[in-house]
Amino acid sequence: MTGQELRQLQDALQRQADSVQREFVALGEQLKVISRQMVERGADQTALAAEQEFLRARQQTLADDINRWRDRARAVTQPRSDDALRDYLTGLREVSDETLRPMVEHLLFVLDASDDDLARLAQKSTAAKPTTAAGRLLERARTEFDLRGSDPAPRQRAANEFVNRPGMAQDDATVAEIEAAAESPDPTVRDLALLTAIQLHRFRALRMADPQAVQASVARLTEIQHPAAIPALVALLENTRAGFADVGGEMNNRRFRLLALECLARWHTAEARRAVQARQQDRDFHIAEAARRALDDDPGEWAGPLTTSDKP
Repeated sequence: MTGQELRQLQDALQRQADSVQREFVALGEQLKVISRQMVERGADQTALAAEQEFLRARQQTLADDINRWRDRARAVTQPRSDDALRDYLTGLREVSDETLRPMVEHLLFVLDASDDDLARLAQKSTAAKPTTAAGRLLERARTEFDLRGSDPAPRQRAANEFVNRPGMAQDDATVAEIEAAAESPDPTVRDLALLTAIQLHRFRALRMADPQAVQASVARLTEIQHPAAIPALVALLENTRAGFADVGGEMNNRRFRLLALECLARWHTAEARRAVQARQQDRDFHIAEAARRALDDDPGEWAGPLTTSDKP
């Protein structure tokens, strides 16, 4: 077993502690809100005090967890015999979640593997190495601790970086490979694939010249049931673009913007409502009318996706 593999485990344990610490900080913000609410006139002091006590107890539990993960990280590279390292890894495996356990199990295997086992492992790793850019991205979702965590931000960054690489969004094979992975049984791979697909179709909808390709990407954005699709739909709605022959012969992307507006109304979120409100003064009369109609049909708060029973 190499020192590099142990350092990778140490980094993963530190990130585990960081993840718990983010939850600890979030609870601190909630406690600040409760403290402000408790001095307001008419506040339910009993309920607020109970919630405050619960959050403080939870914070203490998290603080203990943070210290334990930090201690485990420091213990990784302490000098020890193979037997002591095996005991340490075995104990760590029992307390690890699905994002960390595969790394620990791999290290346990390597610790006891014969030279022939290691040779076969290296050969298998080489043979299984993805050969396409999309395949390498998806493999990261299976193996990298940051991408497999509960925080979606690293996956969103990875998706954005991938789509911004030259030629990715214009490559139909790449789009097809990412779309296929959106059906993966692995939830992390599935989420990264969906985030990447959204960015790919956003790029194609806003920049490609082929109206059929644009229409296909717009249609896909209206189908994806992921909140990350909302900003892409907002960008499409706000984008006035020439170069497409509309039904009436006008060269614009009105029909695509109308589809985006209709989908935003179905998403029915505050972000979607703000985008629709802003289009009431759109230079395209049809867009402005559609925006006003959507708001008139549902003038209240938009607080979540509409179901069939919600629609007028």
